Amino acid sequence: MTTTRFAPSPTGYIHIGNLRTALFNYLIARAQGGEFILRIDDTDPERSKEEYVEAIKEDLTWLGLTWDRIERQSTRLERYEEAAEQLRKDGRFYECFETPVELDLKRKKQLNMGKPPVYDRSALKLSDAEKDALRAERGGHWRFKLDQERIEWHDGILGDLSIDAASVSDPVLIRGDGQFLYTLASVCDDIDFGVTDVVRGSDHVTNTATQIQIIEALGGKVPNFAHHSLLTGPQGEALSKRLGTLALRDLRAQGIAPMAILSLMARLGSSDPVELRTEMDDLIKGFDLSKFGSAPTKFDVEDLKPLTARVLAEQPFADVADQIAALGVPDDQAEAFWEATRQNISTMADLEGWWTLFRDGADPVIDADDAEFVKEALALLPDGPYDATSWKEWTTAVKSATGRKGRGLFMPLRKALTGMEHGPDMSAVLPLLQVIRAKG
Repeated sequence: MTTTRFAPSPTGYIHIGNLRTALFNYLIARAQGGEFILRIDDTDPERSKEEYVEAIKEDLTWLGLTWDRIERQSTRLERYEEAAEQLRKDGRFYECFETPVELDLKRKKQLNMGKPPVYDRSALKLSDAEKDALRAERGGHWRFKLDQERIEWHDGILGDLSIDAASVSDPVLIRGDGQFLYTLASVCDDIDFGVTDVVRGSDHVTNTATQIQIIEALGGKVPNFAHHSLLTGPQGEALSKRLGTLALRDLRAQGIAPMAILSLMARLGSSDPVELRTEMDDLIKGFDLSKFGSAPTKFDVEDLKPLTARVLAEQPFADVADQIAALGVPDDQAEAFWEATRQNISTMADLEGWWTLFRDGADPVIDADDAEFVKEALALLPDGPYDATSWKEWTTAVKSATGRKGRGLFMPLRKALTGMEHGPDMSAVLPLLQVIRAKG
């Protein structure tokens, strides 16, 4: 069975870059009728927060990315220790004692000599007595001893890849304070949970090479790996500088529609055009990992707004009733309000502006050439309440009295009542206007 996973660390909110990884793994699992695991990587007790765990689940649920099971690494520490002990017994795990400052000096020296900054394995030369002395003085961290051979695999996006293990430092799997690092914990989980496919960002390619050897050393089956390109800003700038504004909950607060996000992210960077989908099944059926390229992928949050506008234009009132009620729109006007505005908003956040206009009225915009006409027209406007026929009846009377017609008739009246040149059909607007400031 195809099994994938999304493995966020609960140290912050999910952003658009995280979502790309989550969505790809979700679509692969669903396309194959497989299992999608949400794995919370919470081995760091200082930085992991329960509020972020709940936020991760909330954001994924909002998007419709449902998981089949949830796992937490903080409950599996004994399993990671068992794996570490196995690696020790097999001679693949060794203790090191360099401080961060000492390691940094080694790297700088190697770079100055024109050598790659690869750990020199000096810890392997230590005697037992030297290890005991260093351990008592400062404690040690543990590295996995790589077989210094070429590691090869076929990547689902990047094609055939090959990395010489001799060009990579033996990875640290346990820190000096005893904390298990991502690599060991992730490998154990992928083995135990039967993960068959791992899709993640291209910044993990080197990690994959070392993980393949660790998986094999622990007797596991190497999954299929695929590394998608990293997102950049619209001008190719590093997206990391803007991630604070691209958290999923921030997009939700801006009124961006879930299917707009999913439709864009499921095709962005592929050879397929971005097309709005309204059902998850349509995204699942059309998803093909092999169509994605390796080049950095430009993402512009503004692209989500026209897609959201199209989603909202087709949204039935029942789906948005709660949000409209939250604005304070009276129940007897709520559906009419939605029907009037839904084709005139880019995001749900725009509704607040429309309701403020209808509730409080708008500052009239009246051109000097239209001042007398508007004054005469407003004198013909009866007191409310108004209904769907009121606009036509009023403009017919104004046309008869003034001789104006077409744009010369309708535009000055729209601007006087709403302060805007564009907007919903005025026959729908007039019954919703609680205040008409132009009447004085």
